[in-house]
Amino acid sequence: MIGRLNHVAIAVPDLEAASEQYRSALGAKVGAPQAEPDHGVTVVFIELPNTKIELLYPLGENSPIQGFLDKNPSGGIHHVCYEVEDIIAARDHLKDTGARVLGSGEPKIGAHGKPVLFLHPKDFNGCLVELEQV
Repeated sequence: MIGRLNHVAIAVPDLEAASEQYRSALGAKVGAPQAEPDHGVTVVFIELPNTKIELLYPLGENSPIQGFLDKNPSGGIHHVCYEVEDIIAARDHLKDTGARVLGSGEPKIGAHGKPVLFLHPKDFNGCLVELEQV
C-alpha cells in the first residue's frame, strides 16, 4: 500500500538557522519558508536526490509543533511521510486493521497541495506517520 518515502520532518527551534545549516554545512538545496496555517506550521523543504527533509517551525499560538519543541527544545524528528496512491482507500484499510487516524479522519491539504492524513504514533512503534496521496 505505501509507496516511496516522501519526506522526514524535523521540528526546529530556529527555522532560519536550520535552513542555513543545511545550505552551508551540507550544501543542500533549501526552499523558501512556506506558511501552512491549517496545520499550524511554517515549513522549509530540503531537496535531496532521493527524498526531502521538511523543517517544521511553529506558526501561531496553538501550533502542535510548539508542544513538541517544549518537550524537545533542541528539536528532533517529528514524523515520516509515505506516499499512497489512494488516500481514502489507505485510510479505510488502516482503520479496518485497527490503526487510528488523527483528527476527523478526513484528509487535509498538505504543504505539497495534496491530501494528507496522520496516523497515531502509538500504532506505529512510536512514530507519527503522515500519508500523502500522489
